[in-house]
Amino acid sequence: MTVTNRGGGPFSGFLRTKSVEQAIRDTEEPEFQLRKALGPVQLTIMGIGVLIGTGVFVLAGEAAANYSGPAVALSFLIAGVVCALAALCYAEFASSVPVAGSAYTFSYASMGEFIAWMIGWDLILEFTLGAATVSKGWSGYFDSVLGKLGLSIPDAISSAPEDGGVVDVPAMFISLAMMVVLIIGIRLSAWVNATITTLKLLIVAGILIIGSFYVTSSNWIPFIPESKPADYSDAVGGTPLLLQILGINSGFGITGVFTGAAVVFFAYLGFDIVATLSEEVKNPQKTMPIGIIASLTIATVLYIVVSLVYTGILPYQQLGVEAPAAAAMAATGVPAAEFIISLGILIGLTVVIMTLMLGQTRVAFAMSRDHLLPSTLAKVHPKYRTPYKLTIITGVVSAILCGFIPLSELAALVNIGTLAAFVLVSIGVIVLRKKRPDLPRTFKTPLVPFIPILSAVLCFGVALFLPVDTWLRFVGWMVIGFIVYYFYGRTRSRLVTGEHA
Repeated sequence: MTVTNRGGGPFSGFLRTKSVEQAIRDTEEPEFQLRKALGPVQLTIMGIGVLIGTGVFVLAGEAAANYSGPAVALSFLIAGVVCALAALCYAEFASSVPVAGSAYTFSYASMGEFIAWMIGWDLILEFTLGAATVSKGWSGYFDSVLGKLGLSIPDAISSAPEDGGVVDVPAMFISLAMMVVLIIGIRLSAWVNATITTLKLLIVAGILIIGSFYVTSSNWIPFIPESKPADYSDAVGGTPLLLQILGINSGFGITGVFTGAAVVFFAYLGFDIVATLSEEVKNPQKTMPIGIIASLTIATVLYIVVSLVYTGILPYQQLGVEAPAAAAMAATGVPAAEFIISLGILIGLTVVIMTLMLGQTRVAFAMSRDHLLPSTLAKVHPKYRTPYKLTIITGVVSAILCGFIPLSELAALVNIGTLAAFVLVSIGVIVLRKKRPDLPRTFKTPLVPFIPILSAVLCFGVALFLPVDTWLRFVGWMVIGFIVYYFYGRTRSRLVTGEHA
């Protein structure tokens, strides 16, 4: 095969694209082949498993107390609508390009290698940091559950150095345990996910059933608290970027609802992970759209209803605690309700950690297979057919981060990484429609280009409500990614070396 991308200057090849046909052929190479074991129900459960977690159990209270008041339900609705528009774009890509890697693979087929690399680099940050952050939360709830049983773990081995300890052993344990589950295989991962998700949904049902008897409608008045001067000095990352640009220093009101939407966006980190599993799904052309759209729809409805229950049980000012669900249940006076909810949160966060790590390994797997990262990392286990090397690296890095570093100030990076991926996938749908109108599409995003453009604009708009510090850290990470690509991936890409021949 003659390679025309070689040479041509220091920025040659930035726009070279990988054909959809070649991307699919790569999945058939024996050394890189993953096991197809997921059907539509399993895929939907996988999506629900990662979606129903931090958003329901933690972020709803934080957003209500600090930004939105009872209108946190509107914050979830806004974030859900933005995600729904992006989900339509993801569904088209996932059905027409059924290859691991999610936004990375979709961008490679539409906008070129450099954009694909940058979004892949972004997803590595998003998923790894997300897994480490949730592991820290899991550790906190584990300590809480033990405390209610009359047990305790010494602070020295249950918190990071900057939090007064030496190492957070429970957080490291859960990261490494989920690593082992993922190495053994996608079938075991799906079984663990299905089991834990079922228990988690029972807990959510318990919150709704018990809580509905203790809702006081007066707690919802006013539904959108009046706007007032805000002090963001204690907020993670500081003042939202857009408010700083416009010189607005107010909390609650309409701006608070949108700021709350940016905060709770972490809750929707999950449906894009579903898109990374394309190569492990039976009949992906039909199954992927079902899994993506169904899991997002179910999660959004639950988020809205549960947040209304929280703010109906307690005044929103009292929900700014680490465990708002437990606080709301404690307020009902139902015996053991607080303990059961705390245990449910612990169970729920377990599967979130596993699925975030799963998404990270599949994105890095696709990048390694393209030689933008060392190709040896993409080799799959001869027995389990999983990318075990990448899984081990992800598990160990996540364990180190959550064991020794307080991650609260970095958590917002997960949100901006997700939104950046959504923007590029939305644009990519338009580009690929123009480049490849002949490509078979079992699912088509409606009203193209209107829906993709609206999706991209709204995702960027939500990102503007994230803090300035978050934007600065994100830009710094992407600069590092550019350097790695320019000096490593750019000259080793399979599209350059001609290895496809």
